[in-house]
Amino acid sequence: MKSGELLFEIDDRPYRYALERVKSDQQTLEGQIVDLTRTIASQQSGVDVSQANTHSAQADLSRYAAAVDQAKADVANSEQGVERAKAEWLYASNNLHRVEPLLAKQFVTVDQVDRAQALKQAESQLKLSQAGLLSAQAAYERAKAVVSQSRAQLEQSKHAVTTRDPLTAQRGARESAVQTAEYNFNNCKIYAPFDARVTNLILSEGAYAHAGRQVFTLIDTRTWWAIGNFRETQLKHIAPGMKADVYVLSRPTVRLNGIVDSVGFGVTPASDVISNLGNGLPDVERTLNWVHLASRYPVRVRITDQSNDTLRLGESAVIVIRGF
Repeated sequence: MKSGELLFEIDDRPYRYALERVKSDQQTLEGQIVDLTRTIASQQSGVDVSQANTHSAQADLSRYAAAVDQAKADVANSEQGVERAKAEWLYASNNLHRVEPLLAKQFVTVDQVDRAQALKQAESQLKLSQAGLLSAQAAYERAKAVVSQSRAQLEQSKHAVTTRDPLTAQRGARESAVQTAEYNFNNCKIYAPFDARVTNLILSEGAYAHAGRQVFTLIDTRTWWAIGNFRETQLKHIAPGMKADVYVLSRPTVRLNGIVDSVGFGVTPASDVISNLGNGLPDVERTLNWVHLASRYPVRVRITDQSNDTLRLGESAVIVIRGF
């Protein structure tokens, strides 16, 4: 089996459907965000209109307040005119009947008659000014009501503006769901990560593959290693980088060249010496229990010239360290 070749393939339909579903959910979310963005823009436009109406109503209120002040001034002027006209009327009323006959005979002027009638005109002007004041006050009260209504509409528009935060917060979860579904879908086809041999295959075509259960063993054929357990009294003569000869028992006449890669620094102590330390260290058993034997440590040798047809994982080998 070469690197990149297809090892096996599982039915991808459930994973493809799941990927399509989460992508659809993601597109639906994006559509909702777009629709909500338009709604927010419309609501914001309503807020702007309400603000403009409020400013306009406030301007009208100021204008009507000025009109009320002007009307009050007109009423005050008209009242003063009435007072003046009353004073003139006291004089004019005494001689009005005397003056009118003389007017026909042109013994008096028209201005004299007009001064006699000034009081009625001043009273009419006062009533007109009072009516203008009432009208201005009514307009002012209407403007106040419009301002209050515009402000209420503005606050209502502000409260109506929604937010996209709850939807945009879901983007990360939807994107994560899409990536997970894509990962599962892409794993429906398994390719060889390196040059290797397939062994211990326990499934056949059409069988059900359980998650987390081994279906075969993939042996890395790129690099081969031989491990020899050397006595602790010999380790001082062995160092990484030393050359070694390796012989496998299946072909004892074939010499394979190797290089010492590492020398072990720990093994599991004998149970009769110290309690069990658990996993994590090589367990190299001793052959005799009644004789105190030297501990053995694993020496790892990397084989530099091997053929894939020569070596098998787990077969017995003899290691000779050169210069030992």
